[in-house]
Amino acid sequence: MIPFRKMHGLGNDFVIIDAREQAVEMDAARARRIADRHTGIGCDQLILIERSQVADVRMRIWNADGGEVESCGNATRCVALLQGGEVTIETAGGILRGRADGSGATIEMGSPRFGWDEIPLGFAMDTLNMPVGWEDLRNPSAVNVGNPHVVFFVDDPDAVELERLGPLVENDPLFPERVNVNVASIDGDSIRLRVWERGAGLTLACGTGACATAVAAIRRKLALGAVEVRLPGGTLTVDWQPGGTIRMTGPATHVFTGELPS
Repeated sequence: MIPFRKMHGLGNDFVIIDAREQAVEMDAARARRIADRHTGIGCDQLILIERSQVADVRMRIWNADGGEVESCGNATRCVALLQGGEVTIETAGGILRGRADGSGATIEMGSPRFGWDEIPLGFAMDTLNMPVGWEDLRNPSAVNVGNPHVVFFVDDPDAVELERLGPLVENDPLFPERVNVNVASIDGDSIRLRVWERGAGLTLACGTGACATAVAAIRRKLALGAVEVRLPGGTLTVDWQPGGTIRMTGPATHVFTGELPS
């Protein structure tokens, strides 16, 4: 049997398997079976912790649809909390630094990337004010924070039919690696945010989405860091200064432990 932990960050939930002592074979089909909320354990992402040659641990991430992805901010906080103290975490999106603190963690998410070919997009365009739209969702910003995000600033995120429009944007040919879709509004000195996550759908929270949205708001001079980002599952704090790295702070919660057939 393979031990696992169920954890979440603001409701964005994970099955986390520590494979440092015993190797665990994982592929898209197995990840889908584990993530299924009816016949498996159920989660937004499956996380595999492995040994790393360049950091304290290596974190691999599979979305609920079985696709392996580069980065997950909420899961990174969970891994940092499990590791304890200061930790470096190797991901496909780069090496992240974290510090566990009580019931949560602060993660150095690296520097955002803005080049059209770094998102990536299908062809060259301005990524701060993209001259594209999908129905009422228009002129977004694009940011890569270890994975690709597009951010729409709207009057009311709750009024957006994200269940319908999210897949439309995610799978548009403009985004050759698909994209995470964020709809946000500036609410005083904070940001309200809903996220359609690539390969997972609507989530209660998305750490990289919060980072991408805060960065886009600061670039457009709509906000100043540090920014409170309020998601359906709770609040994250994101601090970024142009030219610097992103710092994300928020909770991580252990739910239960269990075992999977090997």
